[in-house]
Amino acid sequence: MVDLFTLENLFTLIMLVLLQAVLGFDNLLYISIESRRVPLEHQRRVRQLGIGLAIGLRLILLFVVMAAIEALQEPFFSINWGFIRGEFNFHAVVTLFGGAFILYTAMKEIFHLLSVDHLEHSDSAGKRSVAGAIFWIVTMNLVFSFDSILSSIALTDVFAVMAVAIISVGIMMIWLSDHVSNFLEQNRAYEVLGLFILFIVGVLLISESGHLAHLYLFDYEVVAMSKATFYFVIFVMVCVSVVQSKYRNKLLAAREAAVREGVPTMEPEAAFPAADAEDGVKKTPPPKRA
Repeated sequence: MVDLFTLENLFTLIMLVLLQAVLGFDNLLYISIESRRVPLEHQRRVRQLGIGLAIGLRLILLFVVMAAIEALQEPFFSINWGFIRGEFNFHAVVTLFGGAFILYTAMKEIFHLLSVDHLEHSDSAGKRSVAGAIFWIVTMNLVFSFDSILSSIALTDVFAVMAVAIISVGIMMIWLSDHVSNFLEQNRAYEVLGLFILFIVGVLLISESGHLAHLYLFDYEVVAMSKATFYFVIFVMVCVSVVQSKYRNKLLAAREAAVREGVPTMEPEAAFPAADAEDGVKKTPPPKRA
């Protein structure tokens, strides 16, 4: 027990917390988006309960992986269909199904945003029960756990150090999930960005699964997307979204100012309801041609 409180274990704990915090970004984004599918009054409880249950199950998963890591890495079935071949172990299968589900979720939500006329009145919230949302949050949390657990085992074999890191990051995620969800609620335009990031997460997991299974497609090896590439793509997407949002707001402000001053613009008058309301003039549409 005394050996547990060493300087080496302290530095390892700090590294594990930072590592799991970085690897948990995509998980946090998924939790925030998934919790928005239940009624508003239950969203906070869904996030807290889902993450709390996931922490407990992640500790159990850590114990199981440490006890049977060799068995989990051994392939238990293979495919050889000419154009595709590979050998799948438990880790590869879980990562494959997790990535496919995230891709499906992201695409379904993106098409939903494109199909509704008024997002503020859409029924995107409340499409899933509280129990269903908690189930998927816990399940996908376990999928995301594999990389962080295997990375943790590569750094240390002390169960207590890894357990403290998991609990610390879980508490941090409970606190951050409310802030991320509130940000997405107040900035609906960034919800699309979040869904496309989730889409890339799905691609990342599927490529990782192919790499773990030593998968070949048409004699080309499937290579896992590196985390450096993943975070660089996310950085570029965020920068583009922020710049585009600021430019759009600046352009709309300039056009509204032009409408108030009576300067002709190329936009239809219906595009500036705020400017018309400020002028106190009720605009009537031009008569339709026969």
